[in-house]
Amino acid sequence: MRRALFVAGLVALAAAQAAAADTYALTGDNTKITFVGAKKNGKHTGGFKKLAGKATADGSDLTGLKIEVDIDTTSLWSDNEKLTAHLKNPDFFAVKDNPKATFKSTKVEKTDKGYTITGDLTMLGKTHEVTIPAKASAAGGTLTLSSNFKIAKSDWGMNYGKGMIEDEVALKLEVKAKKE
Repeated sequence: MRRALFVAGLVALAAAQAAAADTYALTGDNTKITFVGAKKNGKHTGGFKKLAGKATADGSDLTGLKIEVDIDTTSLWSDNEKLTAHLKNPDFFAVKDNPKATFKSTKVEKTDKGYTITGDLTMLGKTHEVTIPAKASAAGGTLTLSSNFKIAKSDWGMNYGKGMIEDEVALKLEVKAKKE
């Protein structure tokens, strides 16, 4: 009997701890992903209008932050209509065959400048670990996160314009999500 009560107590404790996590829905309205791609004679900006996902955190301690997001690559936009069409074709995102990209965090660490969020970014059927430096907080029922970082597009097989288009693409992430 004592053993059954002990097990029931453990289950109740685990359920209470799971319920303590705050959940934030991530959408294209509260989460902005933009990029800047550079070439020899200029640069172009763009981003993604649609995404869906969630972030969970245990109160204001963001070292346990978990992020999962699906990015709708068909919602890609840029500052040039012809470029937008080109970015959607097989030279870059191949959105017809790859309508989404995903990010799933695997580790969050506190740093003297904020946090580093490490996770798996999947695009074009290829997954690579990325580390994102971020300023983040969870307070007053709102998760805020901002980051500027770079990735090499060739890691995902985007090799078009090699030598003319810079391989590194600057990404900016801005999140301001309310607790569910």
